[in-house]
Amino acid sequence: MRGGGIENPVFEPPSPDLGRQRQANPAGAGAGVPAVPEPEPEPEEGPCGWGRCTPRVLQLCNNPEGYLAAYSLLAIFQGIVVNGLINVSISTIEKRYELSSSLTGLISASYDIAFCILSLFVSFFGERGHKPRWLAFSAFMLGLGSLVFSLPHFSSGKYHYGAKLEDTCQIPGTSSANFTCSASMKSSLPTYLYVFILGQLLLGIGGTPLYTLGTTFIDDSVPKHKSSLYIGIGYGMSLLGPAIGYVLGGQLLNIYIDIQIPERQDTTSTNMDPDDPRWLGAWWIAFLACFFAIWLLIIPFSCFPKHLPGTAKIQAEKISEAHNDGSEMLVETQNIGKSFKDFPMALLILLKNPVLMSLILASSSEALVATGFATFLPKFIENQFGKTSSVSATLGGLVLIPAAALGQIISGVLVSKCKMDCKSIIKFMTGTCSVALLLNTVFLFAKCGNEPFAGVSETYNRTGMLYNLTAPCNANCRCLRSMYYPVCGRDEVQYFSPCFAGCASRLFNNMEKMYYNCSCIGKPKRENASEDFLYEAVPGKCPTQCKFLPLFLTFFFFAVVFTFMAVTPTTVAILRCVPDKQRSFALGVQSVFLRLLGTIPGPILFGVAIDNSCTLWDINECKVKGACWIYDNERMAYMLMGISAACKIITIIFLVMAVCLYKPPPASAALSQKDSEMVSAIST
Repeated sequence: MRGGGIENPVFEPPSPDLGRQRQANPAGAGAGVPAVPEPEPEPEEGPCGWGRCTPRVLQLCNNPEGYLAAYSLLAIFQGIVVNGLINVSISTIEKRYELSSSLTGLISASYDIAFCILSLFVSFFGERGHKPRWLAFSAFMLGLGSLVFSLPHFSSGKYHYGAKLEDTCQIPGTSSANFTCSASMKSSLPTYLYVFILGQLLLGIGGTPLYTLGTTFIDDSVPKHKSSLYIGIGYGMSLLGPAIGYVLGGQLLNIYIDIQIPERQDTTSTNMDPDDPRWLGAWWIAFLACFFAIWLLIIPFSCFPKHLPGTAKIQAEKISEAHNDGSEMLVETQNIGKSFKDFPMALLILLKNPVLMSLILASSSEALVATGFATFLPKFIENQFGKTSSVSATLGGLVLIPAAALGQIISGVLVSKCKMDCKSIIKFMTGTCSVALLLNTVFLFAKCGNEPFAGVSETYNRTGMLYNLTAPCNANCRCLRSMYYPVCGRDEVQYFSPCFAGCASRLFNNMEKMYYNCSCIGKPKRENASEDFLYEAVPGKCPTQCKFLPLFLTFFFFAVVFTFMAVTPTTVAILRCVPDKQRSFALGVQSVFLRLLGTIPGPILFGVAIDNSCTLWDINECKVKGACWIYDNERMAYMLMGISAACKIITIIFLVMAVCLYKPPPASAALSQKDSEMVSAIST
């Protein structure tokens, strides 16, 4: 209500951006006192639909629950593609398009690069924009990125495989392939690297609004004490994506890459199966399916209004908890954030907020550990406990994903039920990280020793030398070090391949492959046990004598739970400790630091630590070093424990700093609950 006299903000039309402004400017403002900025003239709340088309059935979803359902679906599909399918398919893509591991690593990093570049600008300009339409744009770009990522399959032609490599000892004079170092023919397949990078960049563009503007819209639309619950549910649901992606992608890799398996090329070879080293799976099918599914989500996000009904009332009841350093008053009085020229000032205000920066650095340290273990936990389980790659990946997924989801949901419920303020939330995070640090000591007492391995940890029946796979018993077999196919001998020693074990023949017994006439394999260690063995070697690693796997998985599960119990509270604390109009921008700043200091260097640091524990590298006929085949288990456990513990301690230090530095708003600047309810009633 305006006239020639006093302007009273209580009688202004309700606006979602006005609620916390009132609390920073008590209702007693009169003539000569600066009035709060006027609300934007455009309609803030409205029905669900497209223009004048507002079907009544759509209004059933025009609420926080309807938005949370759409948000969760988009987050699930984003996780399926980015954190699931790409991770599962990357080794197949590496083989199909003749790419090195460093180049496929560049493909993986392209998503985070796009996210870092765009998150500041998207969160800054999207704060005052139509957030659901930004989410519709996010769905469009995520779907387009999925489509582009699958295109190389359709333009690269059919997959042609060569002759199958023999895995047994080839006696001189017999026919066998000639494996010599020669320059390979120039192939155009590696040029598809740029298509994959483009697809990842598009996925990064699509993911940027999802976890900045999408999260802020949830906080806008629900009461303060429910915000952590809704955000926790959204984040928890998003972790279903990688789980579905791993399962779906893994199953599709059992389908031949061109769907129809080519007929055998000669009478001596058999048709390929997934156990054949030449087999490549249909990695591209899931990307096409996600393309169609994600584009369908454009429809619900495009029909949501700029603000959900009731947002103005909810915002009017909220009390600002921004860190009391004068930044909120500066943002309000100078109306920072409406134009691009305000970008440097808005960024500087956030960077000078000590509580915000402490929370961001703490979350970045946690992200470094989380992404490192997400990448290398299956490798750790495989080498420590002697499991296959598929079993290790399954166990890693069963531990990481449910534990992470459970931790986020539990913390969201606790923060919501206890109605914690900003300082209490940070103290809660400090406690959960301290418990996680104690549980990480599982690496110290649940580690395994090194299993007997011929040529690495012990010699070939007292012949040959350590760290040399070649011995007198296999010197004439012309074995390939680039072909790792472990077998377990009857002497309970593991061998690099049947060839290095000196096995000259193989047979199938009840569909199981067995090797005979192995010149390097000694007698069984148990006396009078020769008749118990119908073979000399069988495929696979020897059964491990280490029984700590259940204990390790149990402790690590709860370590992940307590680690991720800090994720949702961190987001809520960041939204609380900054000025109301800078919440999306604060999440954008966090995203940049999270990737620059956490998710990008995390896998690199863990990879370097694991490589330092390698005892046997793959060296091909051209003397080029490739992947690591054998690791020192104890060294690996100690190095991963050291990195994890150091990051946890850094996290706790920054959280303690945040608690000590936080200054709540003065009592005079905040409305009591009773006054807030009165203002809300008058506004309505």
